[in-house]
Order: sequence, then C-alpha cells, then structure tokens
Amino acid sequence: MIRKLFPTALAAGLLAFGATASAEIVVGGKNFTEQLLLASMTTKYLDAHGYDVDKRDGMGSVVLRKAQVNGQVDLYWEYTGTSLITYNDVEERLGPEETYQRVKELDAEKGLVWLEPSEANNTYALAMQEEDAAERGIESLSDLADAINGGEALTVAVNAEFYARPDGFKPMMQEYGFRLPRGDIKRMDSGLTYSALKEGQVDVALVFATDGRIPAFNFRVLDDDRNYFPSYALTPVVRQDTLDANPELAEQMNALSALLDDDTMAALNARVDVDKESIERVAEDFLKEHDLI
Repeated sequence: MIRKLFPTALAAGLLAFGATASAEIVVGGKNFTEQLLLASMTTKYLDAHGYDVDKRDGMGSVVLRKAQVNGQVDLYWEYTGTSLITYNDVEERLGPEETYQRVKELDAEKGLVWLEPSEANNTYALAMQEEDAAERGIESLSDLADAINGGEALTVAVNAEFYARPDGFKPMMQEYGFRLPRGDIKRMDSGLTYSALKEGQVDVALVFATDGRIPAFNFRVLDDDRNYFPSYALTPVVRQDTLDANPELAEQMNALSALLDDDTMAALNARVDVDKESIERVAEDFLKEHDLI
C-alpha cells in the first residue's frame, strides 16, 4: 500500500519524477557491508519518494537471486561478473561493456532488468602497501610479474576460493607470465588478507576493489593492465513486472547509480568497517549530502 501523504520538504523532489509508486517494493541485499549499505540507502531513498518499502537484506547471493527470480524480491544491487559467471555459467572472458550487455540480455529472459551500471567495480584485485610498492616501483600486475621474474622474493595472501577457482590465482600467474613457489602463497580467509598485508606478514594481498580498508590502510591497488579480472560493475537490477507497475523507478534508481564509483563506495564502506559507524547513519548521510532525501 502506498502512503498518501508526503513531507512538504519532499514535494519539489517528487515532481521531478512524476507520479508516485503504485505498489510495495521489496528491496533485497546480500550479507556484507557494501550490500547492507546499498539496501539501507535504497530503502531510505525510495521511502522518501513515497514507496512502501520492505527491506530484506543479509541474504546469500544465490538465495537472493532465486528470491528475485521467484518474485519475492523486486530490486537489489548486483554485480555484472556475478551474474555472468555464477548465475549464467558464461566462461568466456568479456570486457566490462560486453559483460553488462550479455547479462542484460540473458537476465531479460528471466524477467529481470539491468538498469544503468554505476562506476563502482567491486572486482578482485591485488594490493601492496603504498610505501613498499613505491620503493619497488610496482604499479601494475605486469610490474609485479617483472619483479618476481627478476628475483625479488614476494609473498602473496589469497583466499582459498581464489587460489583454487579456474579463473583464479593460478591462471592469473599464467596470464602475466610468472610463478610463485607454493610456500610464498599464503591461503587464508578473505578478511585476514587485509590485516596480513597491513601488518607486513605478506607483501601482496588479494582485495576487493571497493573495500573500505584499502584507503584506510593506505594500500595501492595494482593495475590489472591485461584486464584479467572480470568486471563486477555494481548495478541496480529490478523485476520487469515491478518496473511496469512503477514506471518512474528506473529513472530514480539510475540517478542513484550515477553517484557511485570505486572511491565513493570505498569511503562509505570504510566508515562502517574501519570507523565503526552504523550502516543506517552512513546511508542517510550520503543521501542527505546529495539532496536525495
């Protein structure tokens, strides 16, 4: 059921998007900081535009995807690479735009619409301490390969999944033309790779590009200059029948998507993971900063 009355302060903003919504919107989210932030942000944003919003976050990827396909969730933020590889079983290596277009086409067959992608790309990456990378002259993965092939002893922390997966660490070494002894590859839980690098236990660590600990710990993300890692562009995905019932929703969500990039998401994530601010506070501050609520 849609609310009939709106705060006076919202009136001008609502006029920009025309009529209000016509049904409840169920907003989903996964179970990690970035997704919890986006679910909260989207809920507050749509609530301010008159929708009756039901937030269901903290879900696993596969469960959330099934819930959307089955009509239990209307809208959530997904990553292009996740849909391509995990949900659609596409093994072909594609560029960012090709990845977006492919998942848009494949998921349209399932009644799902990919809206405009943000500039935030939460892909895999390798990072070093900024000072160490500068001293060694390493800015890219090719530089890292040259250093290892030149005899520099470097240890790398990765999680177990990335070490074993067919598009993971071993094929990456092959792509960049270097090899590390098994003893120099430290396998650990994802969260521990950041602390291991920060504390100098390893020289290089697997990270996710929009993680807030990257700027907070002064890490340098090494440029993937051969485009090995898939694109994981953060994008709002909504059911077609939900869009049909709420025609203004696409424009509204695209406006929010346009505000997000790697640095923005890393800063927001850091406020939660490093500064220990609440997700609700960080989401609300962002929306107010951009005059969205």
